[in-house]
Amino acid sequence: MSATMTPLAVPGPPEQGETRRGRWPRRLVRPGAALLSGVVLFLSFPPRPLWWLAPLAFALLGWILRGRRLRAGFGFGFLAGLGFLLPLLVWTGEEVGPVPWLALVTIESLFVAATGLGVAAVTRLPAWPVWAAAVWVAGEGLRARVPFGGFPWGKIAFGQADGVFLPLAAVGGTPVLGFAVALCGFGLFEAVRAARLRRASGRLPRAALAVAALSVLVPLTGAAAARPLVSTAAEDGTATVAAIQGNVPRLGLDFNAQRRAVLDNHARRTEQLAADVAAGKAARPDFVLWPENSSDLDPYRNPDAREAIDRAVRAIGVPTVVGAVLTPETGTLRNTLVQWEPGRGPVATYDKRHVQPFGEYIPMRSVVRLFNEDVDRVSRDFGPGTEVGVFDLAGTRVGLATCYEAAFDWAVRDTVTHGARLISVPSNNATFGRTEMTYQQLAMDRVRAVEHSRTVVVPVTSGVSAIILPDGGIVRQSRLFTPDALVAEVPLRSSLTPATRLGVLPEAALAAVALGGLGWAAVRGRAARRGRTAPNQ
Repeated sequence: MSATMTPLAVPGPPEQGETRRGRWPRRLVRPGAALLSGVVLFLSFPPRPLWWLAPLAFALLGWILRGRRLRAGFGFGFLAGLGFLLPLLVWTGEEVGPVPWLALVTIESLFVAATGLGVAAVTRLPAWPVWAAAVWVAGEGLRARVPFGGFPWGKIAFGQADGVFLPLAAVGGTPVLGFAVALCGFGLFEAVRAARLRRASGRLPRAALAVAALSVLVPLTGAAAARPLVSTAAEDGTATVAAIQGNVPRLGLDFNAQRRAVLDNHARRTEQLAADVAAGKAARPDFVLWPENSSDLDPYRNPDAREAIDRAVRAIGVPTVVGAVLTPETGTLRNTLVQWEPGRGPVATYDKRHVQPFGEYIPMRSVVRLFNEDVDRVSRDFGPGTEVGVFDLAGTRVGLATCYEAAFDWAVRDTVTHGARLISVPSNNATFGRTEMTYQQLAMDRVRAVEHSRTVVVPVTSGVSAIILPDGGIVRQSRLFTPDALVAEVPLRSSLTPATRLGVLPEAALAAVALGGLGWAAVRGRAARRGRTAPNQ
């Protein structure tokens, strides 16, 4: 009887089941860490001044992706993209519901997934943090171009307005700044890995330690060396500028139905500034900047709108830039900035060149309507302009990049290479309420100020308006949904930073590095597979 009981005393299948159950939590560690890396990256973005979380997010991503198969890299990259972009872009669904927000996040996360695949591919190469950081920047570059002209929101550089790496924006723009952050993060992971290898083997892995040290120290040293490029010196004198924030009566998309009220708010706040100047309470500005959509009534077709603007400009007595919507009889609408001179009226215009897909025009309207009927709120599409916007305002050449355009490297750089001594980014964020969107955009403008060594003035309909010095510091800032007039004397500059001179070349060079790394990884992978199959041939 004891002989028959012995086999039953050690049952095999239950132990195997327990093992499988025990494996599930371990299998969820890396997917959970991928999501977490994205969340940490989101937390590094404004309005939180936690820029230093970005390298830690990349360190965690390095642990997740190093040595993984390509399919795993794609999946982990997608999860990291969701963790990052779901909270970052939640404002896109503020007034139109979750479907557009989730669709945008899914599409953009696929780009991050492809980047994760590329990072996983190069992690087996020597000095892999360099290749991996270049792959990340190449992925951002692709995302900034396709589809529909791209969507650069969420570039790593835009979360670094308060960080130690910011001077690198003047060296090579957002690509070099983002590369430095990613390289430092991957280097941090490599340093931890080297320490663990030493603990396990008892010997110091010199190659890994050298790569880790250089990956961390080179970006930090480069940022310190770039500090002399960041200056607020007035190379071409100064100008006193005023940014008007008139505010909107109500939040949301229906602010467009309040067009006359919005125009009157900006005209009234300008007239109040004129009264303050006359009373000695405010400095007299050399020119005044109104926001995008400050007059959604076409002043060329609506005499009452023209009179309201003209009255306000005559009161302040200096050139004023007005954001208007032009509505020709036929063709597309125009999101236009109008240079308005006292006593002369409109003398020059700039049409926004990069209009926003699904906001200012609807691609594939009939298809999109199947998923969201709100597309028909954009009943008539806007069309893009073709000319670079630079106005001569009382002797100061002012470059113009309207709202969404500030996210695109070329749109801001063009104004500087065409002679702008100061940059204006008139915006309208009323649609997005009190979300983080306006602070994310303000951080972009701060990075642009350092990138091109120019004062950047940001007049916004409902806030946050700001006046930013060429070092990225804010000297005047409004509150959300509060009428205001920001006035400050700011430096004018004409020198060109390396980033301005080089344009797209740093990004192209990093893309070439990324492609070289991916090609090398593919060759090594094929060689390894041939080596494994040779004995069987």
